[in-house]
Amino acid sequence: MGIVPKTSARLLALLSMLQARRDWPGALLAERLDVSPRTVRRDVDRLRELGYPIVAFKGPDGGYRLEAGTELPPLLFDDEQAVALAIALQLAETAGAGIEEAAARALNTVRQVMPARLRRRIDTLQVTAVRRPVSRPGPHVDAGVLMALSAAVHAREVLRFDYPPGPGDDGVPAPPRRAEPHHLVTWGGRWYLIAWDLDREDWRIFRADRITPRTPAGPRFTPRELPGGDVAAFVISKFRGSDGTGDWSCRGEVIIDLPAAAVSRYTRDGVVEALDPNRCRLILGSWSWPGLAAAIGVFDADIEVVGPDELKEVFARLARRYARAATATPQL
Repeated sequence: MGIVPKTSARLLALLSMLQARRDWPGALLAERLDVSPRTVRRDVDRLRELGYPIVAFKGPDGGYRLEAGTELPPLLFDDEQAVALAIALQLAETAGAGIEEAAARALNTVRQVMPARLRRRIDTLQVTAVRRPVSRPGPHVDAGVLMALSAAVHAREVLRFDYPPGPGDDGVPAPPRRAEPHHLVTWGGRWYLIAWDLDREDWRIFRADRITPRTPAGPRFTPRELPGGDVAAFVISKFRGSDGTGDWSCRGEVIIDLPAAAVSRYTRDGVVEALDPNRCRLILGSWSWPGLAAAIGVFDADIEVVGPDELKEVFARLARRYARAATATPQL
């Protein structure tokens, strides 16, 4: 006789509990499942027959542990896990990790083995993944590279890799790099590696699509403390070109002949203060003074620069440059 539905549901609950934490005392499992310890032992044996590597451990609170196996047993998910997995697979196309086709195949496989009630939920929950608008699509990173970087971070092993010069470099082939990898992150549709550069003795953020790992890896290391201790704040501060505090390296103040409501609608990181119904004060930051002036220039209105002098100077320089562009004859 096969396992009755009630027993199947209990097996699924037992498996979910074993996946949630490393060690489970047998008495606690029996209490949570509202069954006897003998029933727990029988259910554990059934899961073992299905291929799940569950081991028993001895001691005052003897119990069970789900360990890694050599083969992939049948995958069992509760309703919430199944829905979460389907959503994650639909969103995988935005990862930029070259796994879009594999994710689509995995989603189709998971859907085929779902009960009809779950399949209907998944079919009505269609997620359209839209990348953040950028000037050009972010480069795809080989999944093997991401796995190698992640493994080095997890093992705390020095990473040896090739890193070709960027567009702003002199084009001379760079020697292999050596770094202590700390975090693998995504930002603006790209993958990046945060690491301590051993040769430059400073923190660096490397583009993962330009990294070619070398083998074997270097020795193990003791992780250093990331400046500020917060990965998100560190990444934001680096891309803003600041000193690690999360603030912009260039910040200026201007008065714009526009209502505060009109300016604040298009200002994400700035501070807008209404001066009167048709004028407002804007305090805004950027990674460079030309970048800051360009961000302020998008408002089609008269501007008065309050400060600092660097912002006034770059406005004057850009004004001269734009004036020449307006009168110059193109040399084709």
